Amino acid sequence: MTEQLIEKLDYQATFDCVQCGYCLPACPTYLAFKKEKHSPRGRINLVQMAAEGKIDIEDMREGIDLCLGCRACETVCPTNVRYGDILMSAVEVLKDNKKMGLFEKGVRTAAFKVVLKNKQILRLVNRSLYAYQVTGVKRVVNRRNLLKPMEKYRDLNKAMPEVQLSKRLKNPPNPFRKSAIQVGFFQGCIMDVFFSRINDLAFNILNGHGMEVTNIPSQTCCGALQHHAGEHDQTAELAKKNIEAYEAYDFDYIVNTIGGCGATLKEYPKLFKEGTEWHQRALKFTAKVRDISELMAMADLDFHYEIPKNAVFQPSCHLENVQQVFEDPLKIIKRIPGLNYMELKDKSLCCGSAGIYNILHFEESMQILDMKMKNVKTARPELIITSNPGCHIQMQLGVEREGLSDVISVKHIVEVVAEACGIQTT
Repeated sequence: MTEQLIEKLDYQATFDCVQCGYCLPACPTYLAFKKEKHSPRGRINLVQMAAEGKIDIEDMREGIDLCLGCRACETVCPTNVRYGDILMSAVEVLKDNKKMGLFEKGVRTAAFKVVLKNKQILRLVNRSLYAYQVTGVKRVVNRRNLLKPMEKYRDLNKAMPEVQLSKRLKNPPNPFRKSAIQVGFFQGCIMDVFFSRINDLAFNILNGHGMEVTNIPSQTCCGALQHHAGEHDQTAELAKKNIEAYEAYDFDYIVNTIGGCGATLKEYPKLFKEGTEWHQRALKFTAKVRDISELMAMADLDFHYEIPKNAVFQPSCHLENVQQVFEDPLKIIKRIPGLNYMELKDKSLCCGSAGIYNILHFEESMQILDMKMKNVKTARPELIITSNPGCHIQMQLGVEREGLSDVISVKHIVEVVAEACGIQTT
């Protein structure tokens, strides 16, 4: 046991866990895999034993790697264990301890330091996906089952949303207040590539309901994927750029349509030492961060059209368990004319997407998705409403795997509100 390892592994925080087991029914990996090492308290034990030198650092890897990071355990924990902090400390230690090959290093560098930070590259990806769809190549690949030897990519290809061309961000207007509520929009990386239409609709919904919304060209990646991969310094660098970009404007709120990104933005203060200048600036930044559902709940939404469907809601784990937004999405959904909201059993249980978990751990992700889809089939909805792009793709994947794509549609809450309000993209 070394002092350095104890500090890196957030060892002291592990003693807040009293091993009561309240977390077990809330943990999707424990429910799916039936092993203690895949439960929150089991992982906390692994971290504690590694810090004490009772096990090797590598003995933590399977348990930590297969954690979804949904943090549902924090919501139900009676002693307020900081599981997320313990988990991330273990992820960073495992990353530092891992001997990566040249290929893995190259992929991480390309993804984290180049692609996700570069809007021109992201725009090129968006246009490539758009061309892939509009030229009919996607239909041919699906119809002829060309990806059959690669089940993961075959299924993900079927679940890919209809991509709309993203727009180049223009220089914003002057930073002086023009209306009662001024909002800075955070568009996200993956969201803008796959779901730019949803961002456009969100922009138009808020603008049409008394809020002035501004897009900031100097914004960058939130750092969620980097953070979950143990890249603390890269995440902190991105946080500084976003804080600088938005604090130049007199915004009341900073809004996003992505549960995962919103959670990362909310936790920027944890990236900096308390009492430092950047910690204080991060606190001011996160105080303004809101999910789109929070602002839509504030607005007097002008509904014009009915949506006569039976619907369930699949909330984002990070929207609930990190941002602590539980009621606002449901308030909005229940107000939509004609919509019959049905409570989905265990709706807050993670769907198995978890960033890129469903790519890195496809089989395990499908086990977790199968649990979710069992409840969906029991509810028999016509519509699944989501609040996060990863959840959206994962639930569409579940619908495709169950052969229900002709019966159930999957839509972001923004799409449903826009349809009921008669708002379209411009």
